[in-house]
Amino acid sequence: MQPAAAHAGDTAPAASHRWKVLAAGVAANASFSAIFSGIPVTSVVLRADYQLSNAELGLALGLLSLGVALGELPWGVLTDRLGDRKVLLAGLTGTIAALWLLVLMALPGQGGATYFWLCAGLMLAGLLGGSVNGSSGRAIMGWFRDGERGLAMSIRQTAVPLGGGIGALLLPTLAAHAGFGAVYGALIAGCLASVGLTLLWLREPPPAAHPHATAGAPARPALRSAVVWRLALATGLLCAPQVALISFGGIFLHEVGHAGLALISAAMAAVQVGAAVCRIGSGRWTDKRGNRRAYLRGCALASAALFALLGWLATPGAAGMTALLPALIAAGVAVSAWHGVAYTELAVMAGPAQIGTALGLGNSCVFSVFFLTAQAVPQLLQWRGWAAVWLAMAAVALAVWPLFPAPRRG
Repeated sequence: MQPAAAHAGDTAPAASHRWKVLAAGVAANASFSAIFSGIPVTSVVLRADYQLSNAELGLALGLLSLGVALGELPWGVLTDRLGDRKVLLAGLTGTIAALWLLVLMALPGQGGATYFWLCAGLMLAGLLGGSVNGSSGRAIMGWFRDGERGLAMSIRQTAVPLGGGIGALLLPTLAAHAGFGAVYGALIAGCLASVGLTLLWLREPPPAAHPHATAGAPARPALRSAVVWRLALATGLLCAPQVALISFGGIFLHEVGHAGLALISAAMAAVQVGAAVCRIGSGRWTDKRGNRRAYLRGCALASAALFALLGWLATPGAAGMTALLPALIAAGVAVSAWHGVAYTELAVMAGPAQIGTALGLGNSCVFSVFFLTAQAVPQLLQWRGWAAVWLAMAAVALAVWPLFPAPRRG
């Protein structure tokens, strides 16, 4: 038996290593976010270069989300059984292969089957890349203590707007001036960098460093817990207005506000940067106050109000770009600021042994909603215009409020 001093000496390096694990998780999520948030921002160029209708564009972008939705829960279950490192590496390398498929088979002008390969490649990228969510989340929840988990998971979730912001700034310009081969190549480079960091830093936490990480799992399986299902469904539904704005906000600014590509890129990047800042702040704030559930309910109501405002401003003649732009950015930030807090609450409710499964369930709900929203927005747009799109998203956000569990008493 080793002396106590030896255990103390082992704990300090283990505790400091948790920040490297977090960095690897952030990098993996950012590289995947650049795919599923960055490619939709190229929608104006994507529609023109591939000669797509709005419905075809919605299907292609929706299949990316559908792939994630189908893969999340199986990836989560595998993460709980095989460990974070194996699943994350398998998913990242598979995503690289899917992006190479797009380069080889789905560049504009490669023939009549180009649209088929575009849809297939995007769906495969989502199916394989979705592994990063549950695996990195399980690793972070294992390495960080209870009072740090909200902050750590929120920092991890900033990778989503961080990667999306990089994609929003870089990918439209690459698509317009260098073509989609350069777009897919840049995304491959990001995934390769994440593979390197995962190999270097990600490993299972030592039990002596964080004994809480392997104890205290609830008796009920996560997939049979009503509160886990409520949190997962609420998390998914509140992503409907988010994905509507990310995927179609650029087209909205172009068609209604007559904005150019530079202004569209800047606006969407502002949404992502604002969301990143708010995610970190909300994680730290809810860690200190222990009010995750109240915060989530507040975000649902704030999102409903801001999207209702955006819907009113989108009516013909109601406002110009000076009002549309800040309203769109505010709505985008509000509906994107809460993710880290929601995933922390979901993981805590599931228990340490089922974190991957619970996060996989949550993300399956999220990306199922992403897919359905991408199909619904063109129909709403054709039916009653942009005002109908944003008012429908406000109604969804309002409906989420009672789904988030009420704050615990005491």
